[in-house]
Amino acid sequence: MTESNLQSLKPLPKVERLIAFTSNDLNDLCDATDAAIVGGGGFGWTHIPSRDILERFWQGVVAMPSRILLVARLDGVICGTCQLIKPTVNNEAQAHAVQLTTNFVAPWARGHGLARQLLREAENVARKEGFSVINLDVRETMIAAIELYETSGFQRFGELR
Repeated sequence: MTESNLQSLKPLPKVERLIAFTSNDLNDLCDATDAAIVGGGGFGWTHIPSRDILERFWQGVVAMPSRILLVARLDGVICGTCQLIKPTVNNEAQAHAVQLTTNFVAPWARGHGLARQLLREAENVARKEGFSVINLDVRETMIAAIELYETSGFQRFGELR
């Protein structure tokens, strides 16, 4: 097999902003969320919620103007995500800062650089939207995420106990 043949067999990773779902997208995202929860990275969920709850959650994210949803795809299948949550309009003191949340890559899709691509795209989108600060909320058990953030230049400034 030639080098170009091997290259064509590699999964194609991609990160993009999602503003509307296809039926496959919503299903893929719910499946990836399930896998992330089972893998310990469920951004608050410790048990897999029912499919209708997950679907309503993700449909609500897309419908909310204060949220920007970025998705990671591997060969076209959504396998990870992160969101930027904009501050409320009456929060003038923090109008410069967004919150990065629901950041995960399903265990089956790890190792392709998608977590770093999601983070870079979140930084680019935040900058384009006029924000100068990204706040993170990460559980101390999420060692790989903390390492990614710290090696990307983010600084830990506090811990909640």
